[in-house]
Amino acid sequence: MLIFFDIDGTLLGEWSHTMPESAANAIAAARKNGHICAVNTGRTKKLVEPDLSKLQSFDAYLMGCGTMITLHERVLFHRTFAESESKEIIEALDHYKIDAVLEGCENNFHDRIDKIRTKTFRDFIKRFAGQGYGSFGDAVGRFDKFFAYVDDVARMAAFQKQFEDRLDLVDRKGGFFEIMPRGCSKASAMDFLAGELGISMEDTAALGDSSNDIPMLRRAHIAIAMGNASEDVKAEADYVTTSLEKDGVWNALKWLGVI
Repeated sequence: MLIFFDIDGTLLGEWSHTMPESAANAIAAARKNGHICAVNTGRTKKLVEPDLSKLQSFDAYLMGCGTMITLHERVLFHRTFAESESKEIIEALDHYKIDAVLEGCENNFHDRIDKIRTKTFRDFIKRFAGQGYGSFGDAVGRFDKFFAYVDDVARMAAFQKQFEDRLDLVDRKGGFFEIMPRGCSKASAMDFLAGELGISMEDTAALGDSSNDIPMLRRAHIAIAMGNASEDVKAEADYVTTSLEKDGVWNALKWLGVI
C-alpha cells in the first residue's frame, strides 16, 4: 500500500513536536513489510526542515499542500508563484487588510510587525520569532502558498473572488485560511505520487487530524482519523484510531493490516 501521513497531530504532537516511539516503530514495520510511507503536509519544505530528523523514515514528502513533491530526495514537482502572481497577491492582501505568512521552499515571509493589523496574528507569528523570516519585499517569486488571518471574513470573500480562478482556499476556522495555487492540494499530490509509482488509488490509505487533511482523506481509498482529530475530520473517516499519544499510528496501521 501507499500510505499518507499528516505531520502535526498525526505524526508529531502539536505541542511536544515529538513522535511517539510506537508511531516510529509502526512506520518502520510497515516499510519493512513492503509498504510505501509518505508525509503529506501543509508545511512547506522550509517548515518541514526543523523536524526532518524525526521524519527520516519516509519514502516521499508531499509538502505545502501539494506544491512540492519529493521521492527519495528527488524533486518530482514544485509549483511556486511567479513574480507577477506574487506581487498581485501581496498587493491584494494589503488592499483587503488581510494578515499573512507567505511560505516558501527556502524561506518564509511576513509583513513588518507595525503593519500587521490584528493582535491575533501578531501573537501567531511570535511563535516563529528568531527563525529568520524574510519580509514581504523579499518574497516576490519565492513563496508557494500562504497562511492568512482576517477578523472580518467578508474581506476574505472579496479577496477570494478576485483570485477565484487562480487560488484554492481551505478554511482552517477562526478566521484562519490556508491558500494554495489553484489545483494544488494534499489530494492532487497523492494522485501525482501514485501515478509516478504506478500504484492504484485503490491501494492507498491516509491518516490525518485537521481540516486541511479532508481532501487527503477523501482521496484515499481508506481514510483514518486520529483520535485527537476534529469532528469534521472524523466524519470523513472509515476508521477512527486512538490519539497520537495513545499509540494512534500503531493502532491505525495494525487495523489497516500493514503491520
